[in-house]
Amino acid sequence: MCGRFTNELTWPDLYALYNIHNEAPKTNAQPRYNIAPTQEVDFVHLDKAGNMEFDRGRWWLVPFFAKVTPKHAMFNARIEGVTTSGAFRESFKRKRCLIPADGYFEWIKSDDDRGKDPWLLQLPYGEPFSFAGLWDYNEHLGVTSCTIITAPAVRHIAHIHGRMPIILGPHTYERWLSGEDQDDTAKALLLGAQIDSRLEFHRVGREVNSSRYEGTDTKKPLINSL
Repeated sequence: MCGRFTNELTWPDLYALYNIHNEAPKTNAQPRYNIAPTQEVDFVHLDKAGNMEFDRGRWWLVPFFAKVTPKHAMFNARIEGVTTSGAFRESFKRKRCLIPADGYFEWIKSDDDRGKDPWLLQLPYGEPFSFAGLWDYNEHLGVTSCTIITAPAVRHIAHIHGRMPIILGPHTYERWLSGEDQDDTAKALLLGAQIDSRLEFHRVGREVNSSRYEGTDTKKPLINSL
C-alpha cells in the first residue's frame, strides 16, 4: 500500500520530470515531508488537447457519482480490482494520472515494543518518480481527487509490506495517461513498466508516524537500521 509519501521537488524539477515546456510558476513548490491521505496533492493528467498538465486534488478518491465523501479508504486502488470496482473502473478507463514523489513510507511492527517502525523507500540518490494513479472530479461536491494504484510487492521489499504503490518510469508516462491500453492490457502495462525493483530503503524516526509531523528530518536514516 502507500499511506504516506514525500515530495520535495521544485516546480522546475516537476516540469522537467514530465517534460512540460510551459514556463514553470514563478513561486516555488513547497516541500512536503509527510503527505497523508485526504491532504491536497499535485498530479499530472492529459488536457483535452492531449498535453500533460498539472492539477491539484484530495488524495482520497471521491468518484464522480458519490453523494457524500466516502468514509472507507480510497487513497489506494488495488490493481486486481480497478477494472471491476464501481469506484475505480471509470477513472481507470478515462482519468489516469501520475502523482510525483521522491519517497514513501511503510511500517513494520517492532518485536521489542510492538510499536510501528517506519521505513523510507526511495530510488537511488533520491531520484524523483511518479506513482501510477487515477483521478476524478465530483461536480455535486465540487471535489477533485486522486488515488494511487497498488500491486503485490516485489520480492526485495515484501518483508516491509506485502503491497507496493506502482512506480512508473518516464518512458511509460504518455502511454499510461493516453488510455490507449485498456483492461488487462493496461494492467500488464503497469506491472511490466513499474520500477519498484530499483527501490532502496532505510529506517527513519517514529516522529513520521504522526500525520501532523512535518519535520525536515523525515528522511534521515536511523543508525540502527538494517
